[in-house]
Amino acid sequence: MILRFPEFSRDMRRGDEAAVDSLLAETDRVAVRRVAALRRSGRIAGETVLPWQGEIVGYYALAGMEAPEGCLCLAALAIAPDWQGAGHGRRLIGMLSEWARLSGRSVVARGPGAFLERAGFVPMEGAGLYVAGPAPEASALVFPPDMAPRA
Repeated sequence: MILRFPEFSRDMRRGDEAAVDSLLAETDRVAVRRVAALRRSGRIAGETVLPWQGEIVGYYALAGMEAPEGCLCLAALAIAPDWQGAGHGRRLIGMLSEWARLSGRSVVARGPGAFLERAGFVPMEGAGLYVAGPAPEASALVFPPDMAPRA
């Protein structure tokens, strides 16, 4: 196994969209449509990439929740298949978790609990969701369209 280390994560820049969409298509086809819809609606709150030698090998997107105001949700996460299993996703989301804690912003996520917990998220009581930063009341959460947890 050859160890490779990506560059520092950074905000997505104009011109990165095609590389990000390609990465999403390779790892999560549903996320391609979700991110495109969130971009069109203006609900994307931030997009972060993990670059390496001109490529995008990691990505996450945050979207603003409908409620409570100021709460964010993890809309997409992707790590290139060749880069999976080396801890890059955990570090990327771990930095997001620490940002949420330090800034006092709530970031809600759903997904593999063990992964999210290793990255600093904590389970929300009885909600099947995880949060970094201050925990909002689960009953108050209103996700953006197409992002509501499935029953």
